[in-house]
Amino acid sequence: EGRGPQLILSRNSPEFLIELFKIEVPEIAEETIEIRGAARDPGMRAKIAVKTNDGRIDPVGACVGMRGARVQAVSNELNGERVDIVLWDDNPAQLVINAMAPADVSSIVMDEDNRSMDVAVTGDNLAQAIGRGGQNVRLASELTGWKLNVMSEEQAVERQEAESEKLVNMFMVRLDADTELAQILVDEGFTSIDEVAYVPVEEMLSIDGFDEDLVETLRARARDVLLTAALTGDESREPTDDLLTMEGMTPGLAYQLADRGVCTMDDLAELSVDELTEIEGVDEAAAAALIMKAREPWFADDADETAEESREQE
Repeated sequence: EGRGPQLILSRNSPEFLIELFKIEVPEIAEETIEIRGAARDPGMRAKIAVKTNDGRIDPVGACVGMRGARVQAVSNELNGERVDIVLWDDNPAQLVINAMAPADVSSIVMDEDNRSMDVAVTGDNLAQAIGRGGQNVRLASELTGWKLNVMSEEQAVERQEAESEKLVNMFMVRLDADTELAQILVDEGFTSIDEVAYVPVEEMLSIDGFDEDLVETLRARARDVLLTAALTGDESREPTDDLLTMEGMTPGLAYQLADRGVCTMDDLAELSVDELTEIEGVDEAAAAALIMKAREPWFADDADETAEESREQE
């Protein structure tokens, strides 16, 4: 103790797996093939991503070896740990598709801001894509560096429809657009007020039915919304999913509430009936019903605390 630095050896680290492949695959040691990433569930399963620096060499085949000899030698050293060899791709979506093997991916929706992807697979592929205990998707996520939300094709369609409806209602409220116009914006790929405000004019004019007057009107409204948000410090106000989906709530009302700083069910629960009826179209009965619905979780929490106290007294 206290005689200098300690050397800690681990057979569980991804680096150990990489070093084993360097021993078994000469092309890796010679840097003709690169291992771009590795993820492990030690003793159970692993994934490595490889790429070639020589177009004549198949990196996956080279790592597998004749009749699987090379990868089998690595697996034997790791007590039978199954190793999936994945072809590296600079395109994150394609890399995820490769990493999800053996499951076949039907579609991918990327969220670059949150570095996540919704990955849709056919129903009969869902269990395989997720893997036992979530192993396959967990390793694929670790290997690619993206959070992966795996779902069936049906679930993906439902999510996309819900997201589309949310965007349509947002554009209707924020830009004072009718349903048809808001739907066109969503269909054309617009997902935020910023995009409407600052996308090149030529791009908006290329939309069927859009003329200069309409484009300028939309851009002016969008910039007004952004300016107001910047002045009030409310640039990121959006209604949360719990507010949008609560019983009795409409998307239009949810966005009006968000514009007033009421973004969650808790925020709504703290309002008075008088405050809520300040919004046009909301009468006292509707306001009272919405507020009581928003307060229901409070009553549930109180009931749980009372039950817990009773058990402790017993």
